[in-house]
Amino acid sequence: MNENVKNPLTDYKKLDAMDFEPIYDGETKIGTVMTKRCTWECDPWYEVGESYFVSSYIHAGLSGIEETFKGPDAVKLLSDCSINNVYKWKTGKCKHLVALTPDGLVANHALFYKDAEDTFRTTAGCSVPYIGALQSGQYQCEYTVKPIFIFQFSGPLSLTILEKATKTDLDDLKFLEFRPVRIPEIDTELEICRIGMSGTLAYEIHGYGNFGPAVYDHIYQIGKPMGLKRMGWQNYTVNHTFGGFPQMTVNFEISLYQFPEFCAQSPFPLVCSGSVDPSDIRARFRSPVECDWAWMAKFDHEFTGREALEAEMASPKRKLVSLEFDPDDIADVFRSQFTDEPYKLIEFPCAEEQPCGGHQDYVEDENGNIIGYSAVPTYSSHFHVMISQAILDIAEAEEGHEVYVQWGDFGKRIKKLRAKVAKYPYIHGVMDNRDYDLDTVPHGN
Repeated sequence: MNENVKNPLTDYKKLDAMDFEPIYDGETKIGTVMTKRCTWECDPWYEVGESYFVSSYIHAGLSGIEETFKGPDAVKLLSDCSINNVYKWKTGKCKHLVALTPDGLVANHALFYKDAEDTFRTTAGCSVPYIGALQSGQYQCEYTVKPIFIFQFSGPLSLTILEKATKTDLDDLKFLEFRPVRIPEIDTELEICRIGMSGTLAYEIHGYGNFGPAVYDHIYQIGKPMGLKRMGWQNYTVNHTFGGFPQMTVNFEISLYQFPEFCAQSPFPLVCSGSVDPSDIRARFRSPVECDWAWMAKFDHEFTGREALEAEMASPKRKLVSLEFDPDDIADVFRSQFTDEPYKLIEFPCAEEQPCGGHQDYVEDENGNIIGYSAVPTYSSHFHVMISQAILDIAEAEEGHEVYVQWGDFGKRIKKLRAKVAKYPYIHGVMDNRDYDLDTVPHGN
């Protein structure tokens, strides 16, 4: 064991003293999310939910620590821990890496950025699988961390706003590419990446944590007249659910929570809510197959969990789908609040306050048989529907098929909500970020 390798979980506990975004006068909806100080609601959530279809939003909730792996064995470390092939990877591009526990369940998934053949960075994930391997002493690799801000933008005017802020042409930046950029009025190094989880045009701006409030405010003041809306954590998870991007802490939890030693060190506990028995922690986890990520797996190398994943891919049992809820049944839940026997309240836009990856509800067929699990229902103020991401038995996953979701907490009053299997991803009517026609975007520079 290499005791000189730092435990990344301790770094999260230091973030509650940092403000990565400005706190404006009169703003009181501030809270701590996963140990970080975050704005819970900025602009009204129903305006933010519409913003990425007409203009853009800005969101700071993923700000935190950036971890760097540097050394001659850095690429081997990532390869041994990830289902992806990390050798076919161009410098200056990021890649979504997925790490598993030996039972083939998702232990971490996050974007990694390749700076050089021996240097990789990652943010907004749980790097415990990589740190655990590094602590074995078998890899010649240095691990460092620093606090950074991450500002996310998405919508048809996101590029326009960022070009105005940086006074730079950015329309040649391809999907998953990143590069340095500057704001002339602020003396600090920045990075822009074309990535997002909304299912449409999106970018991120990264920089040193202490410059966050100044950079955020500068871009916000430029974008505000163009309809830029400030997203809080309350609304962050909507685009993941509708955009078709499963997310740990949102739609499921990482499988590291099955290990007592991880639970003892984690800065935030696993909270099991919903109608699924809290003792069934497997229901809170997902495999790459259940996240529709099996296509990322490359069996040209050994990695943790490979045997279990290969077996599941050879004989898959469940499939990831969107479930669209019957609005009359949602209304019944609200109506019950005015009786002596109310059902569990459905919050908006997320039925249970996020982060709630441990929330899972049973899904039944018409005969009451359990056929899968549903993550937390989520409402879109653009589509005016409530959906969830769910994993269903393959035979029950046909689009248009009606199912029933047990809404409520285990052992308490349950409301069976009718739902239909809907298109996955649910988002429609917008261009995908991967092939967005930038000729339709007004230039900002």
